[in-house]
Amino acid sequence: MIKDLLKQLWKDKFARIAVIVLGIIYLALFFADFIAPYTKDFSDRSMAYVPPSKIFTIDENGKLSRPYTYNYKREFDPVDLKIIYTLDRSQKHYVNFFAKGQPYKFLGLIPMKRHLVTTDRDGRLFLLGTDINGRDVFSRILFGGRISMTIGFLALFVLFPIGLLYGGIAGYFGGKVDMVMMRFAEAVMSIPSFYLLIILASILPSGMTSVQRFMLIVIILALIGWAGFARVVRGMVLSIKNQEYVQAAKSIGASRLRIIVKHILPQTTSFVIVAMTLSVPSYILSESGLSFLGLGIQQPDASWGNMLKEAQEYTNIIYRPWLLTPGFLIFIAVLAFNLIGDTIRDILDPKSKTR
Repeated sequence: MIKDLLKQLWKDKFARIAVIVLGIIYLALFFADFIAPYTKDFSDRSMAYVPPSKIFTIDENGKLSRPYTYNYKREFDPVDLKIIYTLDRSQKHYVNFFAKGQPYKFLGLIPMKRHLVTTDRDGRLFLLGTDINGRDVFSRILFGGRISMTIGFLALFVLFPIGLLYGGIAGYFGGKVDMVMMRFAEAVMSIPSFYLLIILASILPSGMTSVQRFMLIVIILALIGWAGFARVVRGMVLSIKNQEYVQAAKSIGASRLRIIVKHILPQTTSFVIVAMTLSVPSYILSESGLSFLGLGIQQPDASWGNMLKEAQEYTNIIYRPWLLTPGFLIFIAVLAFNLIGDTIRDILDPKSKTR
């Protein structure tokens, strides 16, 4: 089933593009330590809000040259009363590939110094400029994307087992058990989730590390989202439990839990696959929203949400558009997941396409 699903998914032009885009994003995030010119702790306060570095391949004589760049000089404009950056053309800094740079631990385990792209010791290479603290935006996008793009999957690992088992039990037993369990699930669904997230995130201890805060956000998101999923599973179980193979399992003395887990819940696989694919974008947006409001991942650790917070100022949007890059990536990732989810739904349930 999975193999046929993947083949049909690949045949769809838009879904294929979405899969390729997400594949590139996740591959880049996996090798973030190697691809990023700087480590996640790098900061040069003298280089605040530096625009993206300009890469040159033609030298001053008009001849083809190795890629090189110039550092920026910080100057004060007495007319407009603002800091401006101009290229310091007194010294070239060549761009190096697979060269040694700042030391890091690949995946937090393997000590390495090689980077995909870097420059010499005195040079500065900012592919997407810097933020207010002089941190390389390109490097922080890679490290921040690890949080923003994985939080959805981690939440699903908590949410879906709870929702599947809860909905399966309610639908199988029916009667008063079903009524009580569904009323509780509806009570959870009636809670305004985003406002609850804001309240819970705001009362978390200020001394928590970003890793601890990240895990708590995952758990909170999962504990809020399971109810709606469980309700749909319960409806599917109600229609499945009277099938002949379920009755046959009962007749041979199979336990109720075994019937639910082994015979009924596997029949909901199609819905689960679609629901998982369409749920990931909502968790990406939830984490980004919390971090944007300052209630999620805290500085100096990066996520796409807290990086985007800096771009909310009008002057930054006008004069420093590179700070909007995390928002563009959130848009691309959410759109790609939705395209894949819609295509999978059409494949597994062709009637939904006609409707």
